[in-house]
Amino acid sequence: MTPSPSPSADFHPLADTVQPVFDTVLARSPHEPEFQQAVHEVLNSIAPVLERHPEYVDGGIVERLVEPERQILFRVPWVDDAGRLQVDRGYRIQFSSVLGPYKGGLRFHPSVNLSIIKFLGFEQIFKNALTGQGIGGGKGGSDFDPHGRSDAEIMRFCQSFMSELYRHLGEHTDVPAGDIGVGGREIGYLFGQYRKITNRHESGMFTGKGTGWGGAEVRTEATGYGAVFFAQEMLGVHGDSLDGKRVAVSGSGNVAIYAIQKAAQLGATAVTASDSSGYVVDDEGIDVDLLRQIKEVERARIVEYARRRPSARFVEGGSVWEVPVDIAVPSATQNELDHEAAQALIANGVRAVSEGANMPCVPSAIDAFQAAGVLFAPGKAANAGGVATSALEMSQNASRQRWSFDASENKLREIMADIHRAAFDAAERYDVAGDYVAGANIAGFERVAAAMLAQGVI
Repeated sequence: MTPSPSPSADFHPLADTVQPVFDTVLARSPHEPEFQQAVHEVLNSIAPVLERHPEYVDGGIVERLVEPERQILFRVPWVDDAGRLQVDRGYRIQFSSVLGPYKGGLRFHPSVNLSIIKFLGFEQIFKNALTGQGIGGGKGGSDFDPHGRSDAEIMRFCQSFMSELYRHLGEHTDVPAGDIGVGGREIGYLFGQYRKITNRHESGMFTGKGTGWGGAEVRTEATGYGAVFFAQEMLGVHGDSLDGKRVAVSGSGNVAIYAIQKAAQLGATAVTASDSSGYVVDDEGIDVDLLRQIKEVERARIVEYARRRPSARFVEGGSVWEVPVDIAVPSATQNELDHEAAQALIANGVRAVSEGANMPCVPSAIDAFQAAGVLFAPGKAANAGGVATSALEMSQNASRQRWSFDASENKLREIMADIHRAAFDAAERYDVAGDYVAGANIAGFERVAAAMLAQGVI
């Protein structure tokens, strides 16, 4: 995965109620384009809410909301296998705890910087609010690159990272999870170090754990499954379904793998997967077991899939969005799908786009989809299944219960249907029917704003 391009700084003017807030964000965070992009999108959507609710303006809700409650930045020293000292940078942005403890993943990737962590944390506020699970918004990570590192090196890094971060965490304070570069292996090392330092087996302080030691069924699959469930809900409103559809999925990590799997289970054929080297097209449908073996076990490049699968071909570089499909599920990273890619999908007849990653579509791509009548599900709604299932894991930890895979998947399906309903209904209430971007932002904001107003100026 290559670092995403910076979005354009040429933002269109906003309503008078929110433009001064955005001007302050630009002045305070001048070198944080991803964060600016995320804030602009939300402010653009919620301006009508502020017109109907002047009490939110009087209470300074938006001015407070765009400023994190706490920003933690720290060094992470560790020793590699050659005995050399390495120093990476660690982050945790605790954005909003008005609805519950901060909740959001940790990302380990060389592209990580303050702007990306702030954008992800800001998005998490509204995403988590949409789940209705009583969780706040936060995000964290490091510019550490786990690719090519030994298990021992990753363990030492994770232990050093947690030796600083532990003091800011807890099941009633801040509950991290995994994200890009942080899977079951990393979560195990991080949780183990937390347990050793605190002398507490506090299962609910980390989600995405192994199912043998406090983890929940379906948590691994939840983000990818959820994005497909949301696409199914959107199509269902129009009397359509996933059955018989061709699906393009970008990426080949956790989200992509399980989006591919669930699409197949619901009668669709997912025909693509990708990494930073290029993408594969398999007209017979991506073989999930083979993809998992190559990417999760061998940690090899996507070209290996084409070498072992006669029905597949590898395309070096290029864009996965050039492949003709009915449904697109961008599941790699932020700003991966640009305006040109959107036009290619539209020209090839795409019917719906469901964001599996966080903010994978640039604003001009979203505009193009909406102008063309393509159903578009933003990440804060479509990929909320991961954090929703994390909250279910927290509930199981608190009650010391274990739910079956089927029971957990049914709960996830219900939550995604509820999120779809909330976004759909909010869009209709504010006269932008069918606009899931506005609907998701409005529904999430209304829940957060009401709680902030009730709890006073803090």
